[in-house]
Amino acid sequence: MKTNPGRFFEDYTLGEVIRHAVPRSISGGERALYHALYPARHALYSSNEFARASGLPDSPIDDMAAFHIVFGKSVPDISLNAVANLGYAEARWLRPVYPGDTLRSQSEVIGLKQNSSGKTGVVYVRTTGFNQHELPVMEFVRWVMVRKNSPDAPAPEAVVPETAAVVDPGDLVIPAGLDFSTYDFGRAGEPHRLGDYEIGERIDHVDGVTIEEAEHMMATRLWQNTSKTHFDATPRADGKRLIYGGHVISMARALSFNGLANAQMIAAINAGSHANPCFAGDTVRAWSEVLDRAEVDAPGVGALRLRLVATKGGAPFTLKGEDGKYLSNVLLDLDYWALMPV
Repeated sequence: MKTNPGRFFEDYTLGEVIRHAVPRSISGGERALYHALYPARHALYSSNEFARASGLPDSPIDDMAAFHIVFGKSVPDISLNAVANLGYAEARWLRPVYPGDTLRSQSEVIGLKQNSSGKTGVVYVRTTGFNQHELPVMEFVRWVMVRKNSPDAPAPEAVVPETAAVVDPGDLVIPAGLDFSTYDFGRAGEPHRLGDYEIGERIDHVDGVTIEEAEHMMATRLWQNTSKTHFDATPRADGKRLIYGGHVISMARALSFNGLANAQMIAAINAGSHANPCFAGDTVRAWSEVLDRAEVDAPGVGALRLRLVATKGGAPFTLKGEDGKYLSNVLLDLDYWALMPV
């Protein structure tokens, strides 16, 4: 058999390391397409001159674009037969990715747990993206619900890895040379610096974007995400394609520009949950909550911890019901650290 049916839950072994095909060389096309798909306007990723004035050699590609590429490499081996990608933890961006870099990915299986139905199980992996110099550019833990090929296959011993609730600010990796001491707030688009954000403050990002089938399909192909649930509508009873969760993250992050234009770089994702499925026709809106602030070792640079929530309607600043479960209109709950001028 020469075709690849993808791995099923019973095909994973705790501790195995999977090197993912195929390496991908990055060009300016990725940036252009990313900005065409999402209303992304952060200055550091839009202007070479702004990036150079901030101490970088050039404008990197967006953090989430690099994430999507590294993530997409892992899909054929990790989530081709996924029911859903469930969550993220301990994600850190370790160095910027520039046009001309070539990225590859590998994953280590760090946990396995069969679900009570016996038809699916949860696979936990730590994925690392490397550049052409074999230097890591990012790492993240994610867990995904995967179908079993044979319901009679024996369940492995349940191992659920412990992950840190928050990436310690001391473990954030600041890009070499990053310097916001002469930051140009006028060109960045907003005057607000780190000290202007109070812990507990909430920001309604006001704007909304309706998800289109064509744009979602273009994005999923762009990131080479081959998960069947995003392409093939026939397995679902409702005949719908599930929107890739990363598409929702990027849309919400781009919408957050209105109110957080100076949250320039994502340094880490502490935790993330795709609370409810998103489908074409849903209108995504976003709001943020300030969770913490921290000092970092770079001139003029600080870190802001944010909760970014994407919804499909409903009032802002509502997240869970009295039962502690996410409300049905909540699509994404993302806890992350961003770098911004102090």
